[in-house]
Amino acid sequence: MADYSIWVLEYSYVANYHKSGVLYGAHNQGYVKLPYCYVVIKGRDHVAMVDVGYNDKAYGKVLGDRFGVENWRDPKTVLAGIGLAPDDVDTCFISHAHFDHFGNVEDFPNAKFYIQEREISKWVWAMSLPDRMRWMMVAVDPGDIVRGVDLARDRRLVTVDGALEDVLPGIDLHAAPDSHTWGSMWVTVRNDGQKQSQDSWVLAGDLVYQFDNLRSSGAVVDVEEMYTPVGLAVGSQTNLILATEAMMSQVGYEHRRVIPIHEEGLRDAFPSRITSDGLRITEICLADGETSKVA
Repeated sequence: MADYSIWVLEYSYVANYHKSGVLYGAHNQGYVKLPYCYVVIKGRDHVAMVDVGYNDKAYGKVLGDRFGVENWRDPKTVLAGIGLAPDDVDTCFISHAHFDHFGNVEDFPNAKFYIQEREISKWVWAMSLPDRMRWMMVAVDPGDIVRGVDLARDRRLVTVDGALEDVLPGIDLHAAPDSHTWGSMWVTVRNDGQKQSQDSWVLAGDLVYQFDNLRSSGAVVDVEEMYTPVGLAVGSQTNLILATEAMMSQVGYEHRRVIPIHEEGLRDAFPSRITSDGLRITEICLADGETSKVA
C-alpha cells in the first residue's frame, strides 16, 4: 500500500556543467548535463512540492543566463504534464534557498512554505556583508529572500528548527546544517505511513546532485566504494558526507531510494518520458489508485 505518488519534473537544464561542481575533486573531467527539477508529492488529499524552481525574469534570469540554463518552462506548463496546476499545490518544502529552488514562490498562491529557520536567517546575514565577501551569494537571488520574508508576514512561511515529523501524514523534514548551505534539509516520505517504514523515499535537494555522490570509486583511499560530496558547499564537505550517511540509513542503504534531482540518470532508473518541450518527467512511485503519467 502506497500513500503518495512522487514525480520529478524537469523544468530546464544546463547542457554542459563542470563535473567538478557535481562531484568534489573531479577536476579536468569534463562536463555533464545538469537537469533543473522539482518534485511533486501527491496523496492523502495533498499536493506538495519539494522546491519550486526559479522565475526566468529579473535577477532570476540573470542568474539562469550566468549558469547557462536552457529551455526554461514555467510551473503551469511543467505541472500540466502530470495533470496538475500551480493552484493545486498546498504545501512546498524548500530544501534550500538557492535561486533554482526558491525562486518561484509567487506562482504558488495557495501553498504554505516550509524552510529551515537557519537557512533564511543566514542568507539575510550574508546579504549584509561587505562586497568582498559576496562569493557566498553566488547562487542566491536576494529578491527570493525578501519574498520569503513577505511569505512570513503573510503567515505562509513556517520556519523549522531541525527535524519535524509528520508535517503531512508520513512526511518528515530533516536538517543538514552547514552543508551545501547553512540550513539545507531533505524530505523523507514514509510511503506506507509506518514509523519504521519499509517503503521510504528520500528527496535529497542538493545534498546530493547525482548517484555518483552516493556511490563513487574509493580507490583514492583504498576502498571499493565511498560517498563523494557535491562540489559546492557554503558549509563543509564533511557535513555533506554526514548528511549522506543519515539519508542512506533511512532507506536501509538502498541507493535508488535517495533521489538526487539533478541526476540525468533518473530516466534510466525509473519510468520516464520526454514531453513535447523536451523536458523529462520521472515517476518515482505511484499511490494506490493513481494512474501513470509516463506510460
